[in-house]
Amino acid sequence: MKLGTGMLVENGGSSGFERGALKLGPRKAWERAAIARFGFAAATSTVFYLDPNETKANDSKNELAGIDLRLDSKTGGYAGLTYLNVLNSEAPYPKAAPGGIGLPDVIPNAREGLNALSFYARTNRFTGSLAGFFLTGDAAYEWNDEIDLRAWAARAQVGYTFEQHAWRPMMMYAYQTFSGDDPDTERLERFDPLFFQGSPSSWATGSKSSFTFINSNVQAHQLTMSINPTAQDKFTLRYAHIRADELLSPIQFGQATRFDLMTGRGIVAGVTDPHLADDVFLEYSRIIN
Repeated sequence: MKLGTGMLVENGGSSGFERGALKLGPRKAWERAAIARFGFAAATSTVFYLDPNETKANDSKNELAGIDLRLDSKTGGYAGLTYLNVLNSEAPYPKAAPGGIGLPDVIPNAREGLNALSFYARTNRFTGSLAGFFLTGDAAYEWNDEIDLRAWAARAQVGYTFEQHAWRPMMMYAYQTFSGDDPDTERLERFDPLFFQGSPSSWATGSKSSFTFINSNVQAHQLTMSINPTAQDKFTLRYAHIRADELLSPIQFGQATRFDLMTGRGIVAGVTDPHLADDVFLEYSRIIN
């Protein structure tokens, strides 16, 4: 079950912990899913209920439901709108300490009641020398009145595929940003990426960096170049420059949490330098049959 480009909902299975295979991430299927889909001409509506297949060691008992509306064009473009609500969850959220000084607060069961509205679109309706040109855009807004949460995220991609060239070279630039919690406000602004598809070709913020940074309180400039020497072989080079959205605010909650001692200010749990990483990834793929 994938909604839109996989910004919020695609990966329904958890790897790692007692299941292993964290790097390969083979599990994608949901534990339970109920999906009703209706289509007319170019329009499709999908009503869904999803229960992710979580590990026993990290089962937050998540359940969500919602609706997706989508229009597809004959040229491969599309536009869609998704609304979802988290019906049940025990997942906690971190909240930056006032001014970013001190340990973050942990809000229990904070994901329950989360609402998310997302928009996604792609256009490639160009002709002539611009026939290989494409634009994509995604935006999401989250809110939860129970914990006073307002969060947002967005991505824009612009690319060109040299369709007439034998190797079909492709170049693409993308910018994506996910809000972090502002330590100077009472409101919680930390974006929850939910069950996003975290592969380098989809919604990972960097390749190796995605093992440390989830899509919350980060932003990235990303360049992608690929060639297809044969119908079976593909080389892809990816570069990402990754920065924090909010300083003195948690980047990750759990594995990558760390604490710094700032001279004259005390302990902080967020980052103090906006530059997080530069990530280079060369990928080779071959289709066997």
